[in-house]
Amino acid sequence: MNWAFTSSGNVTETYAAGLLREMLEIPSSSYQERALADYLVEAMTGLGFDAHIDGVGNVIGVIERGAGPTVMLLGHMDTVSGHFPVRSEDGRLYGRGAVDAKGPLAAMICAAAGAVDFPGRIVVVGVVEEETPRSRGAMAIRATHARPDALIIGEPSGWSSVVLGYKGKLDLRYTVKCPATHPSNPVPKASELAVACWDALVELLGPDASHAVFDRPGATLCQLNGDLTTATADLSIRIPPGFDVDALVNGLRDRLPAGDLDVLNSVAACRVGRADPAVRALVSGIRQLHARPRLVVKTATSDMNTLAEVWDIPMATYGPGDSSLDHADDEHIVLSDYMRGIDVLTQALSELAHLPVRADDPASAAPLPVRSLR
Repeated sequence: MNWAFTSSGNVTETYAAGLLREMLEIPSSSYQERALADYLVEAMTGLGFDAHIDGVGNVIGVIERGAGPTVMLLGHMDTVSGHFPVRSEDGRLYGRGAVDAKGPLAAMICAAAGAVDFPGRIVVVGVVEEETPRSRGAMAIRATHARPDALIIGEPSGWSSVVLGYKGKLDLRYTVKCPATHPSNPVPKASELAVACWDALVELLGPDASHAVFDRPGATLCQLNGDLTTATADLSIRIPPGFDVDALVNGLRDRLPAGDLDVLNSVAACRVGRADPAVRALVSGIRQLHARPRLVVKTATSDMNTLAEVWDIPMATYGPGDSSLDHADDEHIVLSDYMRGIDVLTQALSELAHLPVRADDPASAAPLPVRSLR
């Protein structure tokens, strides 16, 4: 028997831990994912996937097990910059991407390979450039890939929690130029106008704006560069469901006496209900491990936002790992939680096997706890 599998067909814990460690050993900051993609094609092929790299660099692995629904498990390969040595210590595995989001992606690969009784099609996708404003990998998947019957996004939710939704995001850039003048001249200077733009945005959003509340917008002054003659301000607004982006942009432009305000990126908020089939499947998997599931919403964004804009299907976000460690210098995952995450996903796939196949399938709220970190 292949040493990667147990006698029942599940991926062994030894293989699962080794897979994640190998993934962490390969640096894959945004735009530099190819080495990891090559490794995953080889690893997934060895686990029984039909795997390839698409035109933008995404890894796509497919397991066909007869007629039935198509379930997509999608995580991202890229990390923020700052690779550091991988090490194991006290049951924890340290490395850039351990939770965000190589741990969830590795768990998806192992769960799909071990879901031997799933009577349909499982598609595991490792996308590129999730940590960038454009999310080019997910954008390519939604444009070129057939819509599945259900979708699970791989991000660190904690092994016993399921994410129902994310705030959206609006990225703006304000640029202004002014004639050269003496600092004592009372006319507005470029740097002052950039600061005034930020002040105007804060005023427009109102006193209740907050990053800590899902149903309210929250703004960040990401970058401010300027002098007397030229200035640039980069502004990012996390937006709740139903937020009127056009009204905000137009209102802010009306308050600016000079300069240009450009929309760099805009993605809508997303949220599914507690009864969503993908949510229920993950909740069932958590309960099978005798834990009490938590349902949460997050105030950041993920590829769930990107795909929810065009795919009206059951979906949720799930993955082992503590999201407060995203991008941290001590980023790590508890290996026992990683193994539980694989078990939860395996059970969820078993539940999703009963989904009806969509007619266009080519193969055939109460308040929630808010987490401010991804």
